[in-house]
Amino acid sequence: MSFVADLRVVLRGRDFRRLFSTRLVSQFSDGIFQFGVTGFAFFSPESQTTALEVAAGLAVLLLPYSVLGPFVGVFIDRWSRRQILVVAPFIRGMLLLVAAGLVIADVPDAWFYGAALAVLGVNRFFLAALGASLPHVVPPERLISANAVVPTSGTVATFIGAGLGFLLREIFGGADAGVALLLVTSGVVFTMSALVARTMDRQLLGPWPDPNRPQARQALRNVVTGLADGAKHLVRRRVAAATMGAMATHRFLFGMCTALGIILYRYYFTDGDADAALRGIGLVVVAAGVGTALAVVITPYATERFGIERWVQIALVAAGVLTAALVLPFQEWGLPLAGFVLGLAGQSVKICADTTVQRDVEDIYRGRAFSIYDMLFNGMYVLAAALSAAILPPNGKSYAVVVIISLGYPVAAFAYRMITTRSRADVV
Repeated sequence: MSFVADLRVVLRGRDFRRLFSTRLVSQFSDGIFQFGVTGFAFFSPESQTTALEVAAGLAVLLLPYSVLGPFVGVFIDRWSRRQILVVAPFIRGMLLLVAAGLVIADVPDAWFYGAALAVLGVNRFFLAALGASLPHVVPPERLISANAVVPTSGTVATFIGAGLGFLLREIFGGADAGVALLLVTSGVVFTMSALVARTMDRQLLGPWPDPNRPQARQALRNVVTGLADGAKHLVRRRVAAATMGAMATHRFLFGMCTALGIILYRYYFTDGDADAALRGIGLVVVAAGVGTALAVVITPYATERFGIERWVQIALVAAGVLTAALVLPFQEWGLPLAGFVLGLAGQSVKICADTTVQRDVEDIYRGRAFSIYDMLFNGMYVLAAALSAAILPPNGKSYAVVVIISLGYPVAAFAYRMITTRSRADVV
């Protein structure tokens, strides 16, 4: 079924429309916030961004999702999810006002990053509550369609929010006052999601009372044990593990591309002009977003023609070859094209990984498998940025980094092929 057909099916439900609207408004706000943080951290005219600062900024943006992700479910399964969706936006809004005040006060960056981490920590609870609430507003026979629609639509909303953030920055300016206004705008928009969530009944989204549920402290200890059990199960499901590994490898190499692109635009292509650099990297983000959207359209047809395993290999090899061709000349025109290629290839691999884990992992382990997946998805990206900080030169022009990226993709494709082929042979 196509994306449009899936969307038509699930939008028939009134409660789904309300939950879906809550997500779209919140992720639209996320786009504004992420653009504001990115501009402040990497493209502030008053600062000199280094690869190490890029790594730190990406860690702030992504580590809450990796570290908190497996543990928030303990509380999501105990607190009213509808109330989380109503209360969290107001907490996040207040934190964004604090962050805006810190920017205006020109405090050390560590204080701002601390506030941003708090904002993203609250957001982790909010997104987890949205995900856990979906089965309560969609009939079981439509859940697959809903899962196909919701993440893609949320990503599109985030890109649109980032686009508005770019336009607002042009109006407000890139100085501290402009960044503060972006953060306040994000907070106001996010608070609107609480107004949408309030239209749902307080009991609609669960969780239902369970007298056999363990105490929260025991449940938190069980998370660690559960992750270990999930990892052991994945070892026995080698195709799912290999596809997840392919996705993790892409995220690592894509993280290196991100750090490389930010530093190149900041110092090599624009000679330190922060505004020009931000416009350039914004074009790369738009191109990557177009590639991501296109992957959603073509991957179902590609996997039907080639199969999931061959399509993953094609995507990885194409990403490596085309990245080398487009980036090694170190011309500004090559990076948006590379962003498009990596957006298309990366989202193709992600769709295949999602499908494989859902298909091959037993239901009792599936939640834990996706927790591991989530940790790898963001953790590898941050790890790559940290490695880039150690090896990138001040202006970002590094043939070695491009070679690592370009060779890493086909090597990952070869390893994936070896594992999946051996797995099929063992089954036979």
